[in-house]
Amino acid sequence: MERPLTQHITFPPLEIRQYEAIGGYQAVRKAVRHMQPQEVTALVKESNMKGRGGAGFSTGMKWSFVPMDVPGPKYLVANADEMEPGTFKDRWLLEGNPHQLLEGMIVAAYAIQATEAFVFLRWAYKDAAIAVRKAIAEAYDAGYLGKDILGTGYSLEMHLHTGVGRYMCGEETALLNSLEGKRATPRAKPPFPQISGLFGKPTIVNNVETLSFIPHIVNKGADWFKSLSRSADGGTKIYGVSGRVNKPGAWELPMGITMRELMEEYAGGMKNGFGFRGVLPGGASTDFLIEKHMDITLDFAGVAAAGSRLGTGTMVVLDDQTCPVGFVHNLEHFFAQESCGFCTPCREGLPWTEKLLWAIEQGRGRDEDLALLLRHTEWLGPGNTFCALAPGAMEPLQSALKYFRDDFERHIREHRCPYHDPVPAAPASAHLHHTHHL
Repeated sequence: MERPLTQHITFPPLEIRQYEAIGGYQAVRKAVRHMQPQEVTALVKESNMKGRGGAGFSTGMKWSFVPMDVPGPKYLVANADEMEPGTFKDRWLLEGNPHQLLEGMIVAAYAIQATEAFVFLRWAYKDAAIAVRKAIAEAYDAGYLGKDILGTGYSLEMHLHTGVGRYMCGEETALLNSLEGKRATPRAKPPFPQISGLFGKPTIVNNVETLSFIPHIVNKGADWFKSLSRSADGGTKIYGVSGRVNKPGAWELPMGITMRELMEEYAGGMKNGFGFRGVLPGGASTDFLIEKHMDITLDFAGVAAAGSRLGTGTMVVLDDQTCPVGFVHNLEHFFAQESCGFCTPCREGLPWTEKLLWAIEQGRGRDEDLALLLRHTEWLGPGNTFCALAPGAMEPLQSALKYFRDDFERHIREHRCPYHDPVPAAPASAHLHHTHHL
């Protein structure tokens, strides 16, 4: 089984001469010396490479939207702001092989004729910042960055930018606003960043995992990349599993393996004494899947057909001794905190949702709360907000209400969380009144 992304991960990571010794930067030499920019884009498009940041859009198609005949600068941004709860795949790549990312960025920048590139890094990834900063300096010294790269006339400047710790910056237009020094709020689309992005210029934003694949596609071709997969989506995928499993972690595997394979063969199944209840297949902002879904293929179409999203491909497992209401409340608390406040449904609706769940978890829930929560999943759903933060936050909630409704009803009926010691009954005045502001 080929694992192009992770086969050369080391801690500490390879220095540039070591990376070159295993074939590093050959894709840069091939692309800038022997390929036209449009050829690089066409190759990536042919490979069926879909973005690994969560949306699953064709990478080559995205690049093709950049106008090549406009004057002025263009930009490439690596989205390394990995703040989706339960997701940790990009950290592995950043800390273990930063030159692979930089090489992919240089090739991608050449394909769209970008003149400047940025790595937008999560503030908490301190070790990754050290590794990326060192790799950028080494790439400059070796002539892969800067003016007149390899004597071809193509020039590219690259910068590391660390964010200030907002989940909102994972949304590409909010990321661009933050990179410009503005408040991290989403932009209206259109225009899309490929036309008017950073500083109003054509910009491509791609995920770390996506860009790290580019050197391998350029070196080995589209057919090779497609052959790595078991599905129509090309390549391998870094899948992750967290929760009460025997071997939590991350693995690079063929795109399209089944969830049962990932859970049982790689994550080692559930720990002794714990049973499986459900899983968020692609990070915190995806719908729960349950036991009947264990044999689905973990690709974009397979997970969508089951009613969820592949997202980042990093699974968060719910066991039978963890309260589903408390589990979802914890997620909604995070999303409510991380709302940028730009649009009313997200700014007002997420705190309502979080406090309703907290009331139910504390034994103060009412029967009508479940209907109100369900309405929130509609009011905060797709098409009602500026970006995908609130719709993503509603995915674990709406699926929990579908699959674990008995748990919600038992909380309300027994006036306590059945997974924990009883809590003292709250006075009636302490109940969350729906007519009052929260």
